[in-house]
Amino acid sequence: MRWLYLIILLVLVVATAVFAFQNQEAVTLRYLDRSVTCPLSLLIGIDYLVGMLTGWTLIGVVRRSIHRISQRPVD
Repeated sequence: MRWLYLIILLVLVVATAVFAFQNQEAVTLRYLDRSVTCPLSLLIGIDYLVGMLTGWTLIGVVRRSIHRISQRPVD
């Protein structure tokens, strides 16, 4: 089973490397009066990490809320 996980991980790493290599065009991101120019692959990677962070935070808030609600004594 460990070999299967290693193969899956290697396939994902190779696919990510190919994606990054093929998407080196510079794109400009504009928001309000600011603009940033960076490679498309970097922009997508940053978006992915920000999405992971916000999703992780949201799941933590929901878990804590459920835990607090379930621990309260019923009057």
